[in-house]
Amino acid sequence: MRTGRVNRRMEQAVRRPGAVIFLYILQGFLGVGAIAGGLALLADPSGEMLGMPASVLERSPFHDFLIPGLLLLVIFGLLPLFVLYGLFRRPEWPWSLRLTPFQTLHGAWSLSLYIGFGQIIWILVQTFMMNAVSVIHVFYAGLGLLIQAVTLLPTVQRYFVLDGRGERS
Repeated sequence: MRTGRVNRRMEQAVRRPGAVIFLYILQGFLGVGAIAGGLALLADPSGEMLGMPASVLERSPFHDFLIPGLLLLVIFGLLPLFVLYGLFRRPEWPWSLRLTPFQTLHGAWSLSLYIGFGQIIWILVQTFMMNAVSVIHVFYAGLGLLIQAVTLLPTVQRYFVLDGRGERS
């Protein structure tokens, strides 16, 4: 029985389209980078460690970077890694189908799309509050768009179609 499961996993890995692997890389990059940034902001809420003066928060509801660092860590650090796990392993997540109108696709696929939207919104709000746009903002907004574009590719969508058992055969 175990050999059959291992063989099935190996077959799935071989059939995994390059665009799906690229999506794994994008989600992993976002998650790891946001964890690093979030931890740095939690370690030094003044923002000095990252070269960000607290004055950039004048138009925001925050007096330091503690809450933004926590949000960065959880929403764009841990959540993309959780989504990456779901994309890679495709576990049965019945709860995720309540969060999406895409009932024929694995919930991690929808969450990947939502991460892309969230990333773009995060950057837009950040640039509004800071009243400035930098290269890093353009890069991370582009990353959000790229996550959405790759998630929406037909080959990626086909890969995450549910077959009724929560796992592809």
